[in-house]
Amino acid sequence: MRHDYRMSEIDMTGGMPVLRGRSFYNEPMKKYVSWRAGGAAQRVYVPADLEDLIWLIRSIPAREDIHMVGLGSNLLVRDGGVAGVVILLHGVLKKLAIESRTHGFPPAPLELDTALVYAQAGVAAPKLARFAANHDLVGGEFWAGIPGTVGGAMAMNAGCYGSETWDKLVQVLTLDRQGQLNERRPDEYVTGYRHVALKHAQQEWFIGGWFRLARGDGAASRETIKALLKKRIASQPLNLPSAGSVFRNPPGDHAARLIEVCGLKGYRIGGAQVSVKHANFIVNLGNATATDIERLIEHVEGTVEARTNVQLIREVRIIGERQ
Repeated sequence: MRHDYRMSEIDMTGGMPVLRGRSFYNEPMKKYVSWRAGGAAQRVYVPADLEDLIWLIRSIPAREDIHMVGLGSNLLVRDGGVAGVVILLHGVLKKLAIESRTHGFPPAPLELDTALVYAQAGVAAPKLARFAANHDLVGGEFWAGIPGTVGGAMAMNAGCYGSETWDKLVQVLTLDRQGQLNERRPDEYVTGYRHVALKHAQQEWFIGGWFRLARGDGAASRETIKALLKKRIASQPLNLPSAGSVFRNPPGDHAARLIEVCGLKGYRIGGAQVSVKHANFIVNLGNATATDIERLIEHVEGTVEARTNVQLIREVRIIGERQ
């Protein structure tokens, strides 16, 4: 369902909206990605709110690239930088609320033992997990282990500890390249392990989602979150900049196991290293360039395929120009 987001109280000059967000030019992207490495963006924009974001999208020429970024925890910007506009959503699209029904469709009956949580794309996934637990809702504890935003979790069907984001979604709100809001149901998408795509492909970004969660014991849920975080701290190299898991797990196996049996734990290129704590993490030892990290990714891919005949598929996204 498509909606025209009408002008309300936007300042107008000569019939055109005045953008109210903040722009930065030739902005180093290492400030905004969890690897703390990489080149500059031609333009970075921080919207004032959703209305401002819509007008921004409408103002950007079709020939110009747009990159939506949350916490930058799954992203590498090459050292040559990235053209177009990088839009930062974390802390901007931050609505988080219990709702009685989804919007834009005939109301679907809610079971008495469930509730709907609406979360916008800029909300950190761990915050969604805590919000649900604090409202005595269960089933969303796994989000505490996802170091990104709700938008990123929806875009890649992020998951851990046996649960995935799209298992909980009943409706999403998207923004398309024409600056129109669209309300969509899961049956409009093809979803799978770390994969989400519209059946009728067009460029859209997730703005928010409605998640159905069961009512239950909030205190027990909070204890589960604590246990999951303790497990994460014990098993992952959180003391060094990384982007989480670099590769998807192959069917019936684990990328970390394959990388480790190939003798690659601790392998370095420049300031980038395959973590000695978790082989599916590549960490920045302090002075890594994006080139170091990308070369190491390619080396791991090539070595694992040559020795095990398994082709690893990347979870991380790489954008921009090589230097």
